[in-house]
Amino acid sequence: MTVFRIGTAGWPVPTALAGEFPPGPSHLVRYAGRFNAVEINSSFYRPHRPQTHARWAAAVPEDFRFSVKLPRTITHEARLDCDGGLLDAFLAEVGNLGARLGPLLVQLPPSLAFDAAAAGRFFESLRVRFAGAVICEPRHRTWFRAGAEALLIAHGIARAAADPALVPEAGMPGGTMDLVYVRLHGSPKMYYSAYPAAYLATLAERLAAFPAREVWCVFDNTAEGAAPVNALALLALMAAERG
Repeated sequence: MTVFRIGTAGWPVPTALAGEFPPGPSHLVRYAGRFNAVEINSSFYRPHRPQTHARWAAAVPEDFRFSVKLPRTITHEARLDCDGGLLDAFLAEVGNLGARLGPLLVQLPPSLAFDAAAAGRFFESLRVRFAGAVICEPRHRTWFRAGAEALLIAHGIARAAADPALVPEAGMPGGTMDLVYVRLHGSPKMYYSAYPAAYLATLAERLAAFPAREVWCVFDNTAEGAAPVNALALLALMAAERG
């Protein structure tokens, strides 16, 4: 059976939506009362203490999962050409999420073209250290060709389906299809725009049709609070879709 995980980037509980969430001692506890997944984006900008990860893990139910974005020091500054020390430090931190650690998200800079040798070295290095699910969100059109697809599959890496999509292929999941990961940044204005009801209804049908082990859908249109509104609406639609 497919596990569906719907959530947002971060765990906001806007005042306007307070009644949609159960009471609790923190926003994370309240958020986890409605959603079974969240994407940690703050890890891209700064490390978090081990005890912070452990506290987050302890605050959520057993079936809740965190996806975690790799630091920019690895993806944007080193541009994947990094020594193992950066990966070791990051994995040591997120390992404190324990069984609630979900996939790692490797979001690449828009300027990073596909280089088979460099990408192969990086994913090999990552796979030596981490056997769990890994999602790659490339943002250069050269990553949507057969060579890049074959490399991702060879390393057991899933490619995120993103909106807005740089090329049509970017709007569809790729790589290994054990796990589907959809990232919705807001369109037409990235990070701001809310998705209309018709889009969400089509999205619910599309998500329900994927034959993957897990299907994630993360709303990243957080700048003006659209993400939790859209995520709650999709949650209701998915419940109806599944009967």
